[in-house]
Amino acid sequence: MSIEKKENKEKKYFTVKTKRVLRPRKKHLLQQTPQTETEEVRLNRYIANTGICSRREADEYIKAGLVTVNGKVVTEMGVKVKPGDEVCFNNQRISPEKKVYILLNKPKDYVTSLDDPHAKRTVMDLIKGACKERVYPVGRLDRMTTGVLLLTNDGELAKKLTHPTYNKRKIYHVVLNKNLKQNHLEMIARGIELDDGLIQADAISYVNNKKNEVGIEIHSGRNRIIRRIFEKLGYKVKKLDRVYFAGLTKKGLARGQWRFLTDREVAMLKMGAYE
Repeated sequence: MSIEKKENKEKKYFTVKTKRVLRPRKKHLLQQTPQTETEEVRLNRYIANTGICSRREADEYIKAGLVTVNGKVVTEMGVKVKPGDEVCFNNQRISPEKKVYILLNKPKDYVTSLDDPHAKRTVMDLIKGACKERVYPVGRLDRMTTGVLLLTNDGELAKKLTHPTYNKRKIYHVVLNKNLKQNHLEMIARGIELDDGLIQADAISYVNNKKNEVGIEIHSGRNRIIRRIFEKLGYKVKKLDRVYFAGLTKKGLARGQWRFLTDREVAMLKMGAYE
């Protein structure tokens, strides 16, 4: 793995190069036609499409008798609903909302936690007015960490991208307060023991031959994991930028800018075509 700095007219950006080629597992999958709202859909999917929960969680709500269809409680699995059916959850009517996927190049001094009463600025301030649907950050970046952040109201996809069993790749560009010793770089690659267990980088290397700048690839979503790795070895992280997340990069987006994902990007994320 290497991270190279390139000039792009007035600004610099990082591109990520890996030995692995990121492509759909099966090309024909991209040609599949998505299900439309005019078709019958399973009740658990209908509920998940409202953004309330995942399909698995919807099954639990159905079993608990919290869901009605056209006024009747439904507790069995596999029930399908048609357009025009009245579906209620906890005695309130629900309906699928349009799924929105926003890619943000997060600047520092913005928090991703939306329930922090002390936060002066959140990432939601940066996408204000982007859509009428309420979206949420997928995973978290701490206040001083910058880079790739996905926001969506697709709870099922969010769970797939953040749950450790799905093993999604993340690549960070790290600037340290001093040069990283070669033996420490090798130690991180082999794995080091932190308070909450062993952590091992999938790949790590110096950036542009600068010993205080490192590109590190990791799957773990543990809290402040990158900062804690280097703190364990006596280094302070001066800058931390996520340049890659589950197949998405911030190429073409200046700090604080956002864009909607393309249909192709959404399809590939849902299929798990990106690592």
